[in-house]
Amino acid sequence: MTRRYKSAAAIVLGMHDAIVSLTGMIAGLTFALADKKLIILSAVIASVSAGLSMGASCYLAEKTNDNPYAVHAGFTTSAAYMGTCIFLILPFCILNNTRIALMVSFAVAVAVIFICNLCIRNSHHHSFWRHTIEMLTVCISVSIVSFIIGEFAKHSLGINV
Repeated sequence: MTRRYKSAAAIVLGMHDAIVSLTGMIAGLTFALADKKLIILSAVIASVSAGLSMGASCYLAEKTNDNPYAVHAGFTTSAAYMGTCIFLILPFCILNNTRIALMVSFAVAVAVIFICNLCIRNSHHHSFWRHTIEMLTVCISVSIVSFIIGEFAKHSLGINV
């Protein structure tokens, strides 16, 4: 595969994983904590650690496959992950109401999914709507499960923040 194709795959990997994992985490935190600063702090810490982990995992996977661009792929995945996270966290930095910030963050996630699928469609001739619906379904499912776990943990641990 060409370097350009590998770069596109690394970007999609980072962006999609950030959308799925961070929107789910933010949804859980928003309803479990409802404290804007704690949500932002937790999301930033998770974004940096997960972004570095994604980059390292991508690098190791590509290195195992003898990809001469393994470093580039790892860096690209990490940068795409953290860049996407910035856009998902930004509504919480701007808006005071955490539930509205969550809705805006979800809207940003949907916009990123559409943009990502437009790029995939143009370069790989994939079905735009099939991939878009699949990505949205995964994102929404993870968010719902995270919300349920957050609510269960909050009530089970007797936390009322």
